[in-house]
Amino acid sequence: MRHIRTQIHPDIDHLDNKTVFKRDAARAIVLDGENILMLYTERYHDYTIPGGGLDEGEDIISGMVRELEEETGAQNIHNIKPYGIYEEFRPWHKDNADVMHQISYCYTCRIDRELGNTAFEAHEVNNGMRPLWINIFDAIEHNEETIAKNPKKGMSIERETFLLRLIAQEML
Repeated sequence: MRHIRTQIHPDIDHLDNKTVFKRDAARAIVLDGENILMLYTERYHDYTIPGGGLDEGEDIISGMVRELEEETGAQNIHNIKPYGIYEEFRPWHKDNADVMHQISYCYTCRIDRELGNTAFEAHEVNNGMRPLWINIFDAIEHNEETIAKNPKKGMSIERETFLLRLIAQEML
C-alpha cells in the first residue's frame, strides 16, 4: 500500500529518550458520487472518516469492517481496495508513553446507501458522534473553518482534512 504522508505534531522535536506507543488503525473511505460517509463529532465540531484502532491480533481489513459497522451501521460492505497509509506522531499521555505513533491503513469500499444501527463506545456517544452522508467539498470547507476558528478542535482534524482533499482530488 502506498505511503500518503507522515505527520509529526509540532510539539515533537525528536524521539530520543521518548517512550513510543504504536497504534495501528483502519479507516474506510465510502463515496457515493460527491457524497462521502463521515462521522460528525459535536464536541470537536468536525467531520472524520469512519475507522479506529485495531484490536489485539485483528487483521487490518477485519478491523476496518468492524469499525465501519460499529460507527456507521454500514451494511453489505464490499469492493474493498487499498488506498494508502497515513502515519502520524502525536504527544501521548496514556499507557506510560510520551508519543503515539499511529499508522492509519485507509481503504475504499462500497456499502448500501441506507445505514443500520450503530454501536458507539461510551466516549463516542459522550462526544456527540453521528454518521451521515455529506458532500465532500462541504466537509472540507467545514473542517477548514474549524481548524481556523475553533479552539476545541481535536488533533485528528489535520489528518482528516488532508485525506478529504486528497480523496476529492484523486477520486472525483
